[in-house]
Amino acid sequence: GEDSAFFATRSGNALTYDQARKVFPILRKLAGIYREKEARYQPRVHDIRHTMAVHRLVAWYREGADVQRLLPLLSTYLGHLDIAGTQRYLSFIPELRDEACRRFEHYALREVEDED
Repeated sequence: GEDSAFFATRSGNALTYDQARKVFPILRKLAGIYREKEARYQPRVHDIRHTMAVHRLVAWYREGADVQRLLPLLSTYLGHLDIAGTQRYLSFIPELRDEACRRFEHYALREVEDED
């Protein structure tokens, strides 16, 4: 349902953040998700929020959505008080860069054509 827990016990009860943080390294190891040993840190449970936010943004770009209008909704969903808190989550991954560039190119070409 809408209030389903992302991390839950076998009986369906939500794990607390501390419980999820403790079990996440075990789940990550079982799934084979890791960074090389020289990496500054291994993936953390909190990184799931970052990943979700970036993937949502990429999906909105691909759908042709009004990203600027939707950013406050994403910010609220993540529990942030303002957009600045959300911007820290939005890593500039290649997929996001490509979609943003496509959007800008479409806008810029339309502006140039309108001048002709």
